[in-house]
Amino acid sequence: LLYVPKRAPFDLFQQKSSKSGNIKLYVRRVFITDTCEDLIPEWLSFVKGIVDSQDLPLNISRETLQQNKILKVIKKNIIKKCIELFGEIKENKEDYKQFYEQFNKNIKLGIHEETSNNEKLLDLLMFNTSKSETNMITLKEYIENMKETQKYIYYITGENIKALQDSPFIEQCKKRNYEVLFMTDPIDEYCMQKIKDYDGKSFICLSKEGIKFEDNEDNNKSWEELTKEYEPLTKNIKSLLNDKIEKVVLSERVVDSPCVLVTGEYGWTANMERIMKAQALRDSNMSSYMMSRKIMEINPSNPIIKALKDRYNKDAEDKTVKDLIMLLFESSLINSGFTIENPSTFVSCINRMIKLGLSIDDDDDDDDKKEEIIPPLQETEEDSNFEDID
Repeated sequence: LLYVPKRAPFDLFQQKSSKSGNIKLYVRRVFITDTCEDLIPEWLSFVKGIVDSQDLPLNISRETLQQNKILKVIKKNIIKKCIELFGEIKENKEDYKQFYEQFNKNIKLGIHEETSNNEKLLDLLMFNTSKSETNMITLKEYIENMKETQKYIYYITGENIKALQDSPFIEQCKKRNYEVLFMTDPIDEYCMQKIKDYDGKSFICLSKEGIKFEDNEDNNKSWEELTKEYEPLTKNIKSLLNDKIEKVVLSERVVDSPCVLVTGEYGWTANMERIMKAQALRDSNMSSYMMSRKIMEINPSNPIIKALKDRYNKDAEDKTVKDLIMLLFESSLINSGFTIENPSTFVSCINRMIKLGLSIDDDDDDDDKKEEIIPPLQETEEDSNFEDID
């Protein structure tokens, strides 16, 4: 007998000294134990139930219980029955919506911990998308809504839906009318490490490098010409930013934004980096080699980038170009979900741009600082008497 509670307990993911009361084991209707950890996996800890076995011996110790093969069969059957139960709940949309709100983390944890049931558990997942921001849809519904030209399942991870709606990473998908899955739960990052495809369609993270869209040969030729045209600027940006980025390339994923920062295919995303930095007991050695390799992608059709290229071609030593590149880099850090390491340099760069916009020279600013405001002398009664005598 298995039972799913209506609401998740407040201490669902807290470590417990004794996991009692979830699954009670009986042998021929005689109660044996309710603290057997081998009966049910961690991700199904919210399920409550009773198991009555006819095959286990009645005289049983904890040691023999742990080594018993029948126990593994019981565990396998419990997992199978639980997934079937979730499938039955899914038939009623309102009931499943309530169930998913309470226990979606457990299902995602099951995908992360057990690869054997991934296909069945993937059917249970639901996400907000760029086309259904209020109502969640399943992966099956996503594939049914896919365009004929679309070959992959596109997704993006982030802190909240509002930030993902305006993200520069999804601009090309919006233009092509492709639907994008929004993943805002921190556990989604761990879950997607175990998932490669669903129903023959591969998952593509829009904030990682190597995004290619379906194009014809003419577009590829014009893209090669653009790459050669922007090569001096990209080399200058790379030399100026040095070890802050790995390389600078032209972007196919952005339409309106001037530039974005993407991460390596096998490293952490910006969102994962943010999650790991928030860990109280994180391993600093691990973060050093898993830290995102940032690749700057510039948009050749953006007027800012075009003007920057023209200005650099006229005068390669222009200080304003260097300031603009730094400002673009640090603003794209924020826009791409990263954190700025040194906010003071970013602020000072913005201040210089404000001065430039207001036509304030640095020399004028220095003169203002040097000027001392001398207060007027106050007349005393004695001074006024002397004036009368004169």
